[in-house]
Amino acid sequence: MSDPLNTLKPAAPARWHLLLAALTWTVVGTLLAFFGTRWMLGGSPWTKTVLMAAAAAVGILKARFVLDRAADRIVMRIRERGDGRCIGGFLSLRTWGLVIIMAVAGRWLRGGLLPHAVVGFVYLAVGVSLLLAGRRLWLGWFRHDSVA
Repeated sequence: MSDPLNTLKPAAPARWHLLLAALTWTVVGTLLAFFGTRWMLGGSPWTKTVLMAAAAAVGILKARFVLDRAADRIVMRIRERGDGRCIGGFLSLRTWGLVIIMAVAGRWLRGGLLPHAVVGFVYLAVGVSLLLAGRRLWLGWFRHDSVA
């Protein structure tokens, strides 16, 4: 007798999981970088240029020392799980928990507690880091057929 939950589960090949992970990081990174930049546009041209460059530098460092490894773990996890898994499982439960915490924190930051320029700095840094580290997910997606 087959499991009724398995027949209802939106399963997908591992390649689709990799694509969804890469798209998620790219779209979220782009939106964060866009809004972060927009919120930092106030002030003198010199100040905003220096602050945007500093936010981008922080993002580059975060990508290099934190998110590159996280992206590699996601690629390996998806590959090890194989095909036919629930499409929402492209991230682990722990990672989904972190996503929820970050979304709530982002909403809290936008709530007016801090000036938009400060929130913009954080958003731009995180956006840049997601976009840069997302390259690892895209590489995992492009190379999946040659590895599997």
